[in-house]
Amino acid sequence: MIQPAERLNLVSEYYFSRKLKEVAQLNAEGRDIISLAIGSPDMPPSEATVNKLCEVAHDPAAHGYQPTMGTPELRQAMAGFYKRWYDVDLNPANELLPLIGSKEGILHVTLAFVNPGDEVLVPNPGYPTYTSLSKLLGAKVVYYNLQEDNNWYPDFEQLQRMDLSRVKLMWTNYPNMPTGAPASEALYRRIVDFAREKGIVVVNDNPYSFILNERRPLSILQVEGAKDCCIEFNSMSKSHNMPGWRVGLCATNAEFISWILKVQSNIESGMFRGLQLAAAEAYQNSDDWHRQYNVETYACRRRWAEQIMQALGCTFDPNQVGMFLWGRIPNIYNNVEELTESLLHEARVFITPGFIFGSNGERYIRISLCAKEEKIQEALVRIKSLKI
Repeated sequence: MIQPAERLNLVSEYYFSRKLKEVAQLNAEGRDIISLAIGSPDMPPSEATVNKLCEVAHDPAAHGYQPTMGTPELRQAMAGFYKRWYDVDLNPANELLPLIGSKEGILHVTLAFVNPGDEVLVPNPGYPTYTSLSKLLGAKVVYYNLQEDNNWYPDFEQLQRMDLSRVKLMWTNYPNMPTGAPASEALYRRIVDFAREKGIVVVNDNPYSFILNERRPLSILQVEGAKDCCIEFNSMSKSHNMPGWRVGLCATNAEFISWILKVQSNIESGMFRGLQLAAAEAYQNSDDWHRQYNVETYACRRRWAEQIMQALGCTFDPNQVGMFLWGRIPNIYNNVEELTESLLHEARVFITPGFIFGSNGERYIRISLCAKEEKIQEALVRIKSLKI
């Protein structure tokens, strides 16, 4: 009898892949579920971005294979984006690599740096793909704790006490998902110092630096010497309303890029030229565009999400950033699913339980701001009607 590869026993179907099938069935039954679960921006890219895609798509010569390294136009736009917003200098020829989304980057970086049996530091709570792809590729996952009483930052004293001799990579994600903990210059400096001291490559996943942020966005590559030991991912999914376009980037030193490219060039053959040139156009979006979509719209939605948290008796840090709101559930619930399943089946509101991000998220929920304001208001009305 044919059997799947044994590695499939190490992972389960992605939570949202599984749960969305249940939500689809409920909707098919006429239940009209309001989803406040997934971080998929519901707003459009800029008009200039869409126009550029259409323009290039009409060019008969634009449909062939493209360089895996990306077009010069896209790499130059990415370098300009980092200089404009982060004041980070990157050589577009060899210090940037376009990605078909950050998930692809997680795969390619792990393949480039980690041998089977090597260890990888993964935050708890953290993005589940850091864990699942590490396991699929034969790495040993070593969790490091993020706790609310430490602002959801790494506990470096605890890390110093751990045996890190087999650790090759450390995944970090600031501004943080799911907790909303903001990045800081001091945090990034501490991470870089730790990476140098331990001889570990740190990969900072940085797709949320524009969301609900009225200050200059931060990058770990702003730290002097960070490029020698750090890799940063950035994504257009959140900051440019382009989640389905699957355009991101990897930024680091030229040698690291050459190793990652060796993997990437054996797996995929580059994005459609229209996507690349449209993405290059999107990187030119005005300050006003970013303020409207990345700050003002999410700020309005966030106020309603806070009211949902309060109606549920949850506590939360009002200084969170990003496109989610993370809150601790009250002690009246035995576990978080007791609350989220009640909300799904009785209030018809889909909210993410924090346990999917790790054991340190077991008493938390996450509300997505990627829904129209009126939908979040309706979710609040439904929840209040339950008298929870």
